[in-house]
Amino acid sequence: MVLDEGQIRSASAKAERILHEVETVIVGKPHAVRQVLVGLIAGGHVLLEDIPGVGKTMLARAMSRAIGGTFRRIQFAPDLLPSDITGSNLYNQSTHEFVFRPGPIFANIVLADEINRATPKSQASLLEGMEESQVTVDGVTYDLPSPFFVMATANPIEFRGTFPLPETQMDRFLLRIGMGYPSHDDEIEVLSRQTRGHPIAHVNAVATVEDIQMIRAVAQEVHVEPSVKDYMVSLVEATRKNPRSLLGASPRGSLGLFKASRALALLDGRSFVTPDDVKRIAPMVLCHRISVDPQLAVQGVTPEHVVIEALEQVPVPLAAAS
Repeated sequence: MVLDEGQIRSASAKAERILHEVETVIVGKPHAVRQVLVGLIAGGHVLLEDIPGVGKTMLARAMSRAIGGTFRRIQFAPDLLPSDITGSNLYNQSTHEFVFRPGPIFANIVLADEINRATPKSQASLLEGMEESQVTVDGVTYDLPSPFFVMATANPIEFRGTFPLPETQMDRFLLRIGMGYPSHDDEIEVLSRQTRGHPIAHVNAVATVEDIQMIRAVAQEVHVEPSVKDYMVSLVEATRKNPRSLLGASPRGSLGLFKASRALALLDGRSFVTPDDVKRIAPMVLCHRISVDPQLAVQGVTPEHVVIEALEQVPVPLAAAS
């Protein structure tokens, strides 16, 4: 369909209401809140990775409350089993049959809290659901609710009791987002807002599942010029050709740029993607898909350096705004 200004305004206004509601809890992190919403609108999943105590879990909880729909939280731990996530078949003594009991993954919004505290086997139980919106248990496939959105939190791998996420798991996340410490004034505001309880208790559902489906449908019609698509692919190719890279971004990285840039453009109230949209979202989409040479990593070279070099070296197209 061809988007008109009314559709763009309606979808953008609903998204802004979600942002405003979440920001009543999350102080001084508008970019992180916006990026999580980009992930939801783009139909991807989001990894919030940072040190403990900076608001990762609270951001996920506030977003889930503002969106509505079903919500389940999975607290990842070393003794978590795959069946604790996907569900299992239980024997019913009255009917003498096995009955499937769905696990917490069967929800519109799933918070995978401290995902890297679980073993790789348990982490892998999310892969099928994140990629195909379905899970298979004992040879039977079950569809997950729509929309299905995973927000995972992770502590840095240097922390005790963590297991590194394998490349295949990392590649399933559309965006990796850091929170960072609040500023001095923002931290004072956090204290002030919790004088008489936590503001999370007052977050209202300002959108419905149907609203999210509508916003997603509009985002899928946001126009991307051929020259901007070429720019996206060229950026991804640059991460593969960089001599510092042991592993560059996969084609899923190009697709991630495509989806996330359209969602970002919609949040800005536009029916078309600009190269600036791509540049703004590229670090969150690409960095976690890149591995640098281990010998260079010990010298301080990071995937962020690879992405920055790609953004500096790849020519920016002069795309028509239509």
